[in-house]
Amino acid sequence: MEIYLKDITNIGDYLSLNVSKIKKDFPILKRKINGNKFIYLDSASTSQKPIQVINSIKNFYEKNNSNVHRSIYKTSEESTKMFELTRFKIKKFLDAEDYEIIFTKNCTEAINLVVNGWVKKNIPKGKILSSVMEHHSNIVPWFSLKNPIKFLDVNNYGELNFNIDNNIKMVSLTHVSNVLGTINNVKEISEKCYENGSYFMLDGAQSTPHMKISLKKINCDFFTFSGHKMLSPTGVGVLAVKKELTEKMNPILFGSDMIKEVNLENFTVADSPYKFEAGTPNIESVIGLSSAIDYLEKIGMRNIEKHTKKITKYAFEQLQKIKNIKIYGPKKRIGLISFNLKNIHSHDVASIINEYGIAIRSGHHCAQPLMKRFNVSSMSRASFYLYNDEYDVDSLINSLNKVYGVFKL
Repeated sequence: MEIYLKDITNIGDYLSLNVSKIKKDFPILKRKINGNKFIYLDSASTSQKPIQVINSIKNFYEKNNSNVHRSIYKTSEESTKMFELTRFKIKKFLDAEDYEIIFTKNCTEAINLVVNGWVKKNIPKGKILSSVMEHHSNIVPWFSLKNPIKFLDVNNYGELNFNIDNNIKMVSLTHVSNVLGTINNVKEISEKCYENGSYFMLDGAQSTPHMKISLKKINCDFFTFSGHKMLSPTGVGVLAVKKELTEKMNPILFGSDMIKEVNLENFTVADSPYKFEAGTPNIESVIGLSSAIDYLEKIGMRNIEKHTKKITKYAFEQLQKIKNIKIYGPKKRIGLISFNLKNIHSHDVASIINEYGIAIRSGHHCAQPLMKRFNVSSMSRASFYLYNDEYDVDSLINSLNKVYGVFKL
């Protein structure tokens, strides 16, 4: 694969992305919507997939397709090797030498595994701390416990004011808000949790696609991300758990492939991580995730982070020029911007600019408590990734200005 970077001549310590070449790797970006170039600005929901990832799945089905961990024939051994190699790659990708890598369907399943497999067993009466900026996936599972839950508020700029008391036994927060783009200071939060004797779970769904993650430096106890937000197929997520905690963690799904021995009276579970991965896994999506990691690392996560911050900053500056726009969240952010236009509903905004081939998100973004915090029912959200450039942002701005024309405002 060609490395899509080019040297820059002005001051800078990184290589800038050649987005025009990157775009060519994404077949869907060649589409026309109503005769207009398709501009995808909803990567915070799910990312598009490069041809390298698509081909890796196609090749798997054509050459290697067999179940994993089951047989000793050639293609099964190949499938198992590819599957387990992905686990090794993730450890390296996350700088997670001291963590166990568990495959799940997504972040939602990963968080449920922590809630029902670890917290329920180990801190049944401990107080839980989360925040108002969380995705529903990091709110609803906690309600299944009898533990009291405290939710931290954000200020009017969408910044988290982290504080913790001695009664808190478990902290579960997002790294980057899927609505505000706020980047939480997770290293500092982790240190405060450690000082307080609290366990810390970090939701990396919005950070992992854009930033170089080092779990060694962050030092959280649990970390999760979803592959589909970082170029891989849907149906695969990851839960990274400190190795010493997995022995105290119960599986929440039971059946094949998570057992060591079964008789008609009882069974014994397999060793970690396999005891948490019941049934036939989503093998092709794991293979796709492996290819996605290769693609991202070839370009470089630090380069992707700087590009995403740059394009987000440009979009923030351009959106501010639109009349009667309300932008939510801090100026320092990554990957996305949520906003509302005067009294126009976000669904109307998204529907109108769709006519021009532009895809953004509208609604409550699975964050209804945060909507209530800002006294709105919904927001429009444009989110950016390595395949977006200033042309995409300018097209968004032009289409938003046309929204006012439709409503004669």
